[in-house]
Amino acid sequence: MRATTIHAPFDMRVADVPDPVVRNPGDAVVRVLRSCICGSDLWAYRGESARQAGQRIGHEFLGIVEETGAEVTGVGRGDLVVAPFMWSDGVCDYCREGLTTSCEHGGFWGSVGSDGGQGEAVRVPFADATLVALPAEAASDGRLLAALLTLSDVMGTGHHAALGAGARAGVTVAVVGDGAVGLCGVLAAKRLGADRIIALGRHEARTDIARRFGATDVVAERGDAAVEAVRELTRGQGAHAVVEAVGTEQSMRTAVNITRDGGAIGFVGVPHGSGTGLDLSVMFDRNIALRGGVAPVRTYIPELLPDVLDGTIDPSPVFDLTVGLEGVPDGYKAMDERTALKVMVAN
Repeated sequence: MRATTIHAPFDMRVADVPDPVVRNPGDAVVRVLRSCICGSDLWAYRGESARQAGQRIGHEFLGIVEETGAEVTGVGRGDLVVAPFMWSDGVCDYCREGLTTSCEHGGFWGSVGSDGGQGEAVRVPFADATLVALPAEAASDGRLLAALLTLSDVMGTGHHAALGAGARAGVTVAVVGDGAVGLCGVLAAKRLGADRIIALGRHEARTDIARRFGATDVVAERGDAAVEAVRELTRGQGAHAVVEAVGTEQSMRTAVNITRDGGAIGFVGVPHGSGTGLDLSVMFDRNIALRGGVAPVRTYIPELLPDVLDGTIDPSPVFDLTVGLEGVPDGYKAMDERTALKVMVAN
């Protein structure tokens, strides 16, 4: 089959790789209908996170079950399913507590020795615990497929950040980052009932989506100017809840400085380029809480899925470019050059 492989910085190739097969009784093989490129994939693309030459890549996908192992009972051949960005066994202590990303037997698509989502098919370990069945009719609805694909990562990650920040009715939420996760953080905050949502971003096409998703205000400034602008909007106090969806030292510093005393930051931006770290004394003095990390999206899919299916939320606008599998290298280039927000791959 064909699948995306990474060989060196800026060297993405679609190559012939072995077809996935059932190896264990709990496995399933899923034929990929839709996958996508994540902002975190760009760190490998740019050489800022190490990969072996020829390693598979891609961790967001949905598709059709082609084959199952003897112990799989929850999904069957022909079922439309979505996969969270990590597989998990569903029975370890962490899984039972909802922290599926810390599963004792879990793993990440595209890790060494595993299939990546940006290909024609994927072997899924622990299929019953990992995969979530979707309505069969969704397979013929392109917009709905795009919305459902976000449950694999960005919508669940935005939700994780909004929960960590304490988004709820009666509070002001600020979102640092105008990428797909940040925009989904806006949508998640709106879904959780936030009264006011301030989106920080400089790209008009993206902030237009933020407004569509529920942002009431947009701050285009960065750094100290952004802090001043947010505080001006909040009577000098800052936001009760702040979503940090970038992962740089500057973005986290901005997040801390725009958080209201007694507020919380939900951080989901993959950390990179941090030198001096956080000044904990500032957070201590102002009673600022910090929650977040790798989002256990498998835990959130059952909660978010009904709202996607009935149209209560529609995250599909985060995809602004669609390519075929052979066009994935061009998709990486478009996201790296910021001419695309998030690229969907249609098989």
